Amino acid sequence: MGCPTVWAVDLHEVRRDWTRLGAEDPLWAVLVQPGKRGGGWDVEEFLATGRADVEQTVAWLDQLGQPTRWQRALDFGCGVGRLSQALAAYADEVTGVDIAPSMLAAARELDRSSGNIRFTLNDAADLRQFPDGHFDLVYSALVLQHLPRPAVDGYLAEFLRVLRPGGVAVVGLPTRPAPTARGFIWRVAPYRLISWAQCRLLGYPAPMRMTPVPHADMVRLLAEHGGEIVGQRPDLPYTADWHCTRYVLRRT
Repeated sequence: MGCPTVWAVDLHEVRRDWTRLGAEDPLWAVLVQPGKRGGGWDVEEFLATGRADVEQTVAWLDQLGQPTRWQRALDFGCGVGRLSQALAAYADEVTGVDIAPSMLAAARELDRSSGNIRFTLNDAADLRQFPDGHFDLVYSALVLQHLPRPAVDGYLAEFLRVLRPGGVAVVGLPTRPAPTARGFIWRVAPYRLISWAQCRLLGYPAPMRMTPVPHADMVRLLAEHGGEIVGQRPDLPYTADWHCTRYVLRRT
């Protein structure tokens, strides 16, 4: 899968911004919550949110008749390993990939698993370091939303490629802004203006973009790349400013 120059530049910006966020305030950058900036997260409380996310998703997968134990799982956009550590209780081997070296360094420091997690850099526009059908599970929450739209589409296609037959991808995505003041701003303001405001007015170490993927686009993209939606439901309430959906996807 090629990488057009126009969004190769965007991915370079994503790596730069998230490397800065990972160096200055990694836990808050991964899970933005009121009162948690500047080292406000307690590590145990933070990791418990990852366990809750994975436990709820595992119960949902069981209801859908999908596997809940895996040989190899991929945590795409692993950040500091919040979800990787939770997935390690259900998989023989977890691979966490991230675009930011600083996030991966923090993930290795926080790793409390039994040694079945491998954290590795992936700053390419694809997942070429992994062969076809390599993983039983791909898990990605609160990640794709921070990428430019062409990158989102490309990685979704890659998730299907690296899944083995019968494997599933669990993916969370915003579908549209909510009818809140911040949701309205995201709807009408250009990203460059929002990024300026985030850094200059709100004091973010680096900007965080939000990229919605309407449900109709998701259906079309999966049809183009040999995938299908096994299940969908509103995502966990991480923000009131976006309508978000969590999908279970499968190769057809």
